Amino acid sequence: MSRTFTFAIEEYYHCYGRGTEKRKIFLNEKDYKRFIALLFVCNSVNTIHLSDHKKKLFSDLFLLKREDTLVDIGAYCLMPNHFHLLLREKREDGISLFMQKLMTAYTMYFNKKYERSGALFESRFKAQHINTDKYLKYLFSYIYLNPVKLIDSKWKENGIKNKKGMKKFLARYNYSSYLDYLENNRPQHEILNLVKFPDYFEKRETFERELWEWLNYYDK
Repeated sequence: MSRTFTFAIEEYYHCYGRGTEKRKIFLNEKDYKRFIALLFVCNSVNTIHLSDHKKKLFSDLFLLKREDTLVDIGAYCLMPNHFHLLLREKREDGISLFMQKLMTAYTMYFNKKYERSGALFESRFKAQHINTDKYLKYLFSYIYLNPVKLIDSKWKENGIKNKKGMKKFLARYNYSSYLDYLENNRPQHEILNLVKFPDYFEKRETFERELWEWLNYYDK
């Protein structure tokens, strides 16, 4: 399906991709870490091959030199069979090139590791233009609350049974940039370029309060 818009410079977009036939695209922690590392190295006008840095620690990959980036990343979240990205177009065709590099590189890694061939994702990535400030702010909560479905797939319909447990789960979920908004000082914080996104959450408390308000909204 062709998109009905073209990416415009300085505009924001919610981009996401799903495994073909809704299959899992992350089977273990190494797969998640590979994709997270690719979020950093593929976001570069110069080519960086992870195969050239096999001996580096995961944390050291985020110190690799990039000449310039293709997009600004404001948030990400990886789920077993799909991923969400909050992106800002910073140069012409930046998002398209970044997503092509990211999904191609991960597919090549996955197919080689698991001795398979063919497409890993159901189609080229999908994208939604974020055309209001309210929608942009909401997407941070939407993206970061996605993992809640892993412990309660019906939480939006049935309400939240264990809020404290849900908060602890999110605080331990390492496959999103949620922890980077809690000033966790992780190496993968380098993936984000938050200065290019509105400063909705001046403090950790402001950010957490926004998420819990959405949790409470669905718990009515």
